[in-house]
Amino acid sequence: MLGYYAATAIGSLRRSKALAILMVLVIGLGIGASMTMITIFHVLSGDPLPGRSGQLYAPVIDPRPLARDRSESPEPDGNFTWPDAMNLLRAKRADRQAAMAGGAVPVRPTQRGELPFYETGRYVTTDFFAMFQVPFAAGSGWRSEDDEARARVVVLGSELSHRLFGNASAIGRSVRLKNTDFRVIGVVDHWNPQPQFYAQINGRVFGKADQFFLPLQTAQELNLDFNGRFSCWDSGGDARTSDHCVWLQFWTQLDSAAKASAYRDYLRSYWREQQAHGRMPRPANPQLYGLMDWLAHEHAIPDDLRLQLSLSLGFLVVCMLNVVGLLLATFLRRSNEISVRRALGARRWDIFLQLGVESCVIGFAGGVLGLLIACLGLWSVRQRPDGYAQLAQMDLSMLFATFLLALVASVIAGLLPAWRACRIPPALQLKTQ
Repeated sequence: MLGYYAATAIGSLRRSKALAILMVLVIGLGIGASMTMITIFHVLSGDPLPGRSGQLYAPVIDPRPLARDRSESPEPDGNFTWPDAMNLLRAKRADRQAAMAGGAVPVRPTQRGELPFYETGRYVTTDFFAMFQVPFAAGSGWRSEDDEARARVVVLGSELSHRLFGNASAIGRSVRLKNTDFRVIGVVDHWNPQPQFYAQINGRVFGKADQFFLPLQTAQELNLDFNGRFSCWDSGGDARTSDHCVWLQFWTQLDSAAKASAYRDYLRSYWREQQAHGRMPRPANPQLYGLMDWLAHEHAIPDDLRLQLSLSLGFLVVCMLNVVGLLLATFLRRSNEISVRRALGARRWDIFLQLGVESCVIGFAGGVLGLLIACLGLWSVRQRPDGYAQLAQMDLSMLFATFLLALVASVIAGLLPAWRACRIPPALQLKTQ
């Protein structure tokens, strides 16, 4: 029966080609615009470390002095001072923990004639690699002893390794970063979680992978260039080791809810201990955010994308309201045909089902057009300079979602016109024949 209704629907649409084309175009535009933004939002709001994020936490303490005016944000930015980060590392209250900061250094190629170039990377402590399960193509990270010894070792990203050494092994080779030679002990195998949750959220959250990893204390000793927000207060100096300047990110791995609760209690006791030494005068209220909660708290997805998503969904609603009017006009023009079918014994449900199938056919055609428009929209996004632009790719789930949205929207749009058409008394129409 559904096959018969589908064939009838196609025949009816052929008799009203102009209206059919207009409805498909309207649905296609609405679906294309909305699916472009839904796909981008879907990609950017995904879990950067599936299966691992539930064990990762970002602790937040507030070392700032008491607020002096209302313009100051009541919420800390989540960054740590050097003394606080080192104290938490030495306490070892988590299963794993790491302090980190972004950096950019000039790389001096070993080949003659090649000019130095800048690369961005990360200054981290040893647990970074195991905690985030960073995959290695060769070698490994460094040991905790190398952190304390300020070892001149480096882990390269796969792109930088290939640029410097081609297909040859980089392990054991020397790389000159800024004015210091570092020994390569590992090469990361295409690791680039999106968003880069471990970075400062207000910085480079989406985009290119880090191309080198250096021991944090080594970078500090060599005074290597630092990327990110560096915030100081009072007259405690602006040195990176000052307890009046926040700039480091800190992450912990806690393998159970009980350990997370215990760590939160430890942060509270640490806060009170620092108050006894004249620091951290604000009320002790430490926070411990899970990875996904941290991204939501820090608004990792740009606000303009949320606005564009709302506008695209609003545009889809407007398009479907227009389709309601077009379907109503199409169905009411066929009142005579519907009345004859009713007179021959067709039930209202049969008419309603026939017109519903016709709406689905229009929706499917609109979905095909919407998919093409969405692919074109995603291609245009990839031409933008934004860090997230290259992530604008439609996966299989979004492909199915495009057609599902088109069918659901067209069926909903067809409910009122179909109900109105099947309620027409056949006797009134037959009298006019």
